[in-house]
Amino acid sequence: MAKQALGAVVSSSRVLEQLRGKQILITGTTGFLGKVVLEKLIRAVPDIGGIHLLVRGNAQHRDARSRFLAEIATSSVFDRLRGENPAAFDNFLSSRLHCITGEVTQAGFGLEPEAFRKLAGTIDVVVNSAASVNFREQLDTALSINTLCLENIAELARQNPSLAVVQVSTCYVNGMNAGQVTESVIKPAGEDIPRNPEGYYDIEELLRVLNDSIADVRSRYTGKMLERKLVDLGIREANRYGWSDTYTFTKWLGEQLLMKALQGRALTIVRPSIVESALEEPAPGWIEGVKVADAIILAYAREKVTLFPGKRSGIIDVVPVDLVANAIILAVAEALGEFPRVRIYQCCSGSSNPVSLGEFIDHLMAEAKANYGAYENLFYRQPVKPFIAVNRTLFDALVGGARIPLSVINSVTRLLRQDSDLRVLKNLDTTRSLATIFGFYTAPDYIFHNDDLLALAKRMGEADKALFPVDARRIDWELYLRRIHLAGLNRYALKARKPRRRKSTGVVTKAV
Repeated sequence: MAKQALGAVVSSSRVLEQLRGKQILITGTTGFLGKVVLEKLIRAVPDIGGIHLLVRGNAQHRDARSRFLAEIATSSVFDRLRGENPAAFDNFLSSRLHCITGEVTQAGFGLEPEAFRKLAGTIDVVVNSAASVNFREQLDTALSINTLCLENIAELARQNPSLAVVQVSTCYVNGMNAGQVTESVIKPAGEDIPRNPEGYYDIEELLRVLNDSIADVRSRYTGKMLERKLVDLGIREANRYGWSDTYTFTKWLGEQLLMKALQGRALTIVRPSIVESALEEPAPGWIEGVKVADAIILAYAREKVTLFPGKRSGIIDVVPVDLVANAIILAVAEALGEFPRVRIYQCCSGSSNPVSLGEFIDHLMAEAKANYGAYENLFYRQPVKPFIAVNRTLFDALVGGARIPLSVINSVTRLLRQDSDLRVLKNLDTTRSLATIFGFYTAPDYIFHNDDLLALAKRMGEADKALFPVDARRIDWELYLRRIHLAGLNRYALKARKPRRRKSTGVVTKAV
């Protein structure tokens, strides 16, 4: 009976019908979200025509296919596929998975013109999830990856007028705006940028100014100093126009570039909020690397941070990666079957199933107190200090005031030739560093809405709600944060501790 019910769901799926026989190009599959999108397409869309991956070669693997097989196909994200039907998985990789050696930031992806034209004519839709998510990236690098390379995506669409484009952006293109954030074009919160009557913002002059500033910095600095100055330039310019960091600023610029370049074409922008471990698929808690919230969780678990700037009542908008992947797939199916136009969808939790920063912290501390031993790679021992969110002014006063005398004490210990820096001073520096990078996200003054995304899911029907869920109301935050997410961090993102050798005896012990 269960198989019959599943068959009925599949047969009534609009998404599966729209994607039958279609060819999809995906960029960014070396990243976290891109892998989950790829896995879900292979597993849940059996009749897809083919998936094309744009992957650049590297020092170890010069061509896309060898890099895919070595670095992507071996990922634990595919454990479920390998376990359920390894022969079918291998067959898909050999017959319907096409790897293209190229670079999204190069004109024509670095392909020969004829190869680029052939690619454009072969595919039905492109999903661009390639990005630099470094909040403090050098401005030139961030512009190249998050903004300027989208001209290459647009050129692909010009070569094929029926090509649909799905661009993965971020809810945080909202920048420093406060209040209710809808699925619409975001107005800059800082200096004025002219708006086109078509709705997007004209950024050509701004890009020229930014490139002139980059050239000026390059003419005056070299080496590590040049890198630092380009980071500082990015933060300064982002702040000037209304963003907290270079990442969100350049992602907003990318949205404007695409909206202008693809007028009258099928363009969908999918904006996730803070993307974290999977709720259910491919496995509960699956994650790769340490994400935004995890850097702070890890610092607390290792007892490096006890204070952090934040607003306990503020809504910290976290969304599991599988809901985001499903939103992208729904957007792909719609773009292939509807009249070409610009659509914007936000994949988030804040408006429908909010969790406050205070609740987030309390769930973390409760699990650490009750079950820290179950997460041996995360907690080396039970944290004994609380994790406290305070307003930014108080945080700066406390941390800045404490650091001055500790720095003096540390200087004295160095003069006395003691072996190590003060641990407290190091922890303060860790706290300040994390606060500089992530502090904006822990004191939110906005609520992201996703009414349009939920309406899309409703239009697709009950079958696709079951196959490709996007509704954050399915999240039980206590269960997700305490058991699913922490277990995922412990299992997938963190390595086991290496034994530590005692100098005096040569005895090997575990680090504490």
